[in-house]
Amino acid sequence: MNRLTDRVALITGGASGIGAATSKRLASEGAKVVIGDLNDVLAASVVDEITAAGGTATAVHLDVTDQASWTAAVEHIVGAQGGLDILVNNAGIGDTVSIEESTWEEYKKVTSVTQDSVYLGMKAAGEALKAGGHGSVINISSIFGITGGFGVSMGYAAAKGAVRTITKAVALGWAKQGVRVNSVHPGFIETPILGDTDRDALSTVTPMGRVGKPEEIAAAIAFLASDDASFVTGAELVVDGGYVAN
Repeated sequence: MNRLTDRVALITGGASGIGAATSKRLASEGAKVVIGDLNDVLAASVVDEITAAGGTATAVHLDVTDQASWTAAVEHIVGAQGGLDILVNNAGIGDTVSIEESTWEEYKKVTSVTQDSVYLGMKAAGEALKAGGHGSVINISSIFGITGGFGVSMGYAAAKGAVRTITKAVALGWAKQGVRVNSVHPGFIETPILGDTDRDALSTVTPMGRVGKPEEIAAAIAFLASDDASFVTGAELVVDGGYVAN
């Protein structure tokens, strides 16, 4: 499929996990991919993979918690590529402690990277996305932005819940301005953020009996980025093997 031919896509946290899988998937569908990440070495590696496969990709150094970094990245992309059509706000970090064990500093770090980055990204990219006439924003939330999870990870739950609702608010604000805004809510996916978590335990609580693959999230993102989702905005697409339905 070439649903995204010549569209310019910025993927934050695009150097690993869901971000890397998304970068590769969007490139395979014709997008000019820009990987935004702090890890320049990993980002360059993903760029090399994409170009070796015949796709188009570049990387930009991006601190998603810094407004000036966002402004510089978007200006660079628009100058180099002529515009910006797709923004995937994927960057995020998690925590695994109870509220009693957590610290204010840790909580703010998680919400800064995972929540504030989404606000900063949409604010920085908004005018460029509107200018193209078929802009699409996909914000990566989580099943823990919908449910209480396991009673821990307060910063992560707070941040992902905020991503869920800011998506709807901006979707309504931009509904007649040529930009669709949707959220994707992954379940337990085999990515670095899982750390040392017991995969068998996660598989047991997932109705489909396994953890998901980054490529399965990337497929959902590609749909929302494309014109196949032209009447979809303010929606939340849950990709979790049935966890939320359980």
